Amino acid sequence: MRASKNPNARFAVLYQNDDAGKDYLRGVKEALGADADKAIAMATSFEVADPTVDSQILTLANTKADVFLIYSVTPRACAQAIRKAHETGWRPMRFISSGCANKETVMVPAGLEAASGIMSVGSLKPYSADSKDPDMVAYRDFMKARVPNVDPANLAAGYGYMVAQALVVVLEQCKNNLSRENIMAQAANLKDVSLPLLMPGVKLNTSPTDYRPIKDGYMVEFRDNQFNVISELLRGSERVTR
Repeated sequence: MRASKNPNARFAVLYQNDDAGKDYLRGVKEALGADADKAIAMATSFEVADPTVDSQILTLANTKADVFLIYSVTPRACAQAIRKAHETGWRPMRFISSGCANKETVMVPAGLEAASGIMSVGSLKPYSADSKDPDMVAYRDFMKARVPNVDPANLAAGYGYMVAQALVVVLEQCKNNLSRENIMAQAANLKDVSLPLLMPGVKLNTSPTDYRPIKDGYMVEFRDNQFNVISELLRGSERVTR
């Protein structure tokens, strides 16, 4: 995208100061390759316990970078970063980690106007209250019957629903051997597993040397108060990270 849209784009990165955040930052540097040092205007971290990320955002905004990458799995920090960047008048292209691509816990607290245009990569079908997709209908019915106090539009709910279905697949593969060793062995041996809420073409695959079940997804953009798919299926790297 950088090469086609703006080959001279400069990046500002906010990342969570833990293994998850550092993995994101490492991925950015690997994607940029030899140009990383020149392309990254600034990368700054925050602690999960920090009450706000306002000071980090003010510092990053001063770079006037073309692209702002928000790499956190903490909804509060993501919402604060989006809102503060908007308040400064800084208008870069903005991307957030998929774990924060949640309307209810991030976009609404950040402010829907401030969040408009935010992009991410998603693997779950965007929630729609009036979708006729049988799998989405089944999910809505499940939520209404089992957890009526939880909004089915909350990404965390859909993610939990998907994880539970993946667990069923693992346990079925275990057959009658439910030892810890076999459960772990089967969890590391998922082959092209399709689940109802995964978008077309996205499947679970693991191996004893790669525990990342989801490697593919679609670019999504927050517009008109919802996330919309804006790309074809994007294939992730098969590089082993664990």
